[in-house]
Amino acid sequence: MQHMLEKVAANYMPLSPIGFLARTAQVYPDRVAVRYGDLSVSYHELQKRCIRLASALVSAGINRGDVVSILAPNIPAHLEAHFGVPMAGAVLHSINMRLDASTVAFMLQHASSRLLIVDAEFLPLAQNALLLMEGTIELIVVEDPAVDAGIGGRRAYETLLQSGDDSFVPLGPADEWDAIALNYTSGTTGDPKGVVYHHRGAYLNAIANTLAWNLSGHPTYLWTLPMFHCNGWCFPWTITALAGTHVCLRRVDSESIVDAITRTGVTHLAGAPIILSRIVGAPDEMQRTLPSGLHMMVAGAPPTPTIIAEAERLGLTVTQTYGLTEVYGPCVVCEWKEEWDELPLPDRARLKARQGVRYQMQESLDVLDPETMTAVPADGLTMGEIMIRGNITMKGYLGNPKATAEAFSGGWFHSGDLAVKHPDGYVEIRDRSKDIIISGGENISTVEIEAVLVEHPGILEAAVVAKRDKRWGEVPCAFVTARPGIELDAEDVIALCRARLAHFKVPKFIVIADIPKTSTGKVQKFVLREKANALGV
Repeated sequence: MQHMLEKVAANYMPLSPIGFLARTAQVYPDRVAVRYGDLSVSYHELQKRCIRLASALVSAGINRGDVVSILAPNIPAHLEAHFGVPMAGAVLHSINMRLDASTVAFMLQHASSRLLIVDAEFLPLAQNALLLMEGTIELIVVEDPAVDAGIGGRRAYETLLQSGDDSFVPLGPADEWDAIALNYTSGTTGDPKGVVYHHRGAYLNAIANTLAWNLSGHPTYLWTLPMFHCNGWCFPWTITALAGTHVCLRRVDSESIVDAITRTGVTHLAGAPIILSRIVGAPDEMQRTLPSGLHMMVAGAPPTPTIIAEAERLGLTVTQTYGLTEVYGPCVVCEWKEEWDELPLPDRARLKARQGVRYQMQESLDVLDPETMTAVPADGLTMGEIMIRGNITMKGYLGNPKATAEAFSGGWFHSGDLAVKHPDGYVEIRDRSKDIIISGGENISTVEIEAVLVEHPGILEAAVVAKRDKRWGEVPCAFVTARPGIELDAEDVIALCRARLAHFKVPKFIVIADIPKTSTGKVQKFVLREKANALGV
């Protein structure tokens, strides 16, 4: 019987998240889709603008499979691009605005980008990047009342939209394996790699977010997570599917975050632990304005139990997740169990700091020995590498078959993160494979030391790296940031570590300073390693 059944229009359509907008605009046309300052946009209006964008791109010569880039903060145009660009059959390439011109130029050239939408604030960066490239790319400039910048006679984004046709029929993917987005890795050890997403994976992860976070109704979501980072972990599509409200935010600082939360009735936000730290570290008078029942999803680096506990004391419910660019952002969640509710706060915080179990729509997650490709014991002690496989995994690296083959060797995606597996199956990161410290033959987890350091009442953040040592090969070096108004004493910090850690794990150096981070909140450990190795003996 199987050979008699076929895929036909009545029983098969390629999965794509762009269809979420059409449904929400049909069912909830008047609900607020976007808030940005004083601007409020309904779902009917949002759909109309995205259709016009798609129509205008096609009229401008953008063909199916072409790459359209955008260089912009979390503004409405960036959200519109997540629908309008794939509606034109094109591939969306969101660029980190904090990169230097040469890196932006490399990405645009490598992606063969046909058109660049750029926020007026970042027009100088775009212009400098184009000067370093061969060929030309048309610039479309998004003007904003919040930005005092001219566009120099270039075509404005709103003018582009006005040229679009409201009756344009969006071009869905010919195949759900077609590319929907292109995201570049950080490139700290070489040129950035272009990670290609497909419509199917974006659709599945957008839905999986709702299950992992128990999202329902119409959430009001604050954009503290950069949309350029793994397409905002697929939340442009997730929140739209739920007819939620996207609260766009140009600046991401403590004052802007707390103000937006209290002014717009935010219920959910997501981001790296630095966002959580900014809320926890906000002045008391600001914290008192936070509503109860606020939910935050955290990923990008493992937050410490101390930070999680402080957030929960403020009334935030923290959900820890884990992922990488290659798996559409988070696809692993520390799924909470009701029986844990009765535990003391420190114990709950330690459980929440684990990365967890696979998303419902990601097929496999395990901790394997990378040499033998066998699973490590579920003892919470034996380290291996986190490996993932399933539909929420990239197509591969653009134009880089060697790196793709290496990443997928043995039939699994290799994360590069070292972890243990607990008896209940939950995984917990111990370190990046490149960050583990090997001192006198002993493996030392930097994450373990960092968790102890932030138990100090005067420490807001901590990062530990390896420092070269003639005797031991490597020793731990800790960089710590003091809480506002606190003067730290390095000897007190070392005394805390001696009381909590085995002697060989205690940092040999304590550096009190601000900790450099990427725009997505990840600690730049390669910078800290350079600083550590520049220290005297």
